[in-house]
Amino acid sequence: MKVVLLADVKGSGKKGELVTVSDGYARNFLFPRKLAKEANAQAMNELKNAEEAKAHKIQVETQAAKDAAAKIAGKNVKLTAKAGQGGKLFGSITSKEIAEALKEQFGVEVDRRKIVSDDIKAFGTYTCEIKLYTGVSATFYAVVGEA
Repeated sequence: MKVVLLADVKGSGKKGELVTVSDGYARNFLFPRKLAKEANAQAMNELKNAEEAKAHKIQVETQAAKDAAAKIAGKNVKLTAKAGQGGKLFGSITSKEIAEALKEQFGVEVDRRKIVSDDIKAFGTYTCEIKLYTGVSATFYAVVGEA
């Protein structure tokens, strides 16, 4: 019997998959526990629509990430900090501060956890990378100057 899984079932498949299982397994285990429903025309149509919606969402998110990467790529992000003698900063510049500067200067809101940079503990220019989406990343420069 063909069924559409409503949840991950160990040994059968993942949520949203169309699988073939024995009639008894479907009737006595999957259906009573609401783990699956019979693969009729309506269920197949819902499955197809869900897959199309998922593909569309991925496409939209990828395009948004590419647009953000185009805004950021190769640009200089200016940051200011207080420092002691010799240009050594009091503390360091964090990815949170870089994310705030990106939002302020370029209007691109990014998650601080997606920013990859070296420890910034002195004045100068540093190369940073931001991973916006799977396969979409941008390189930019963090320019640290005196406050």
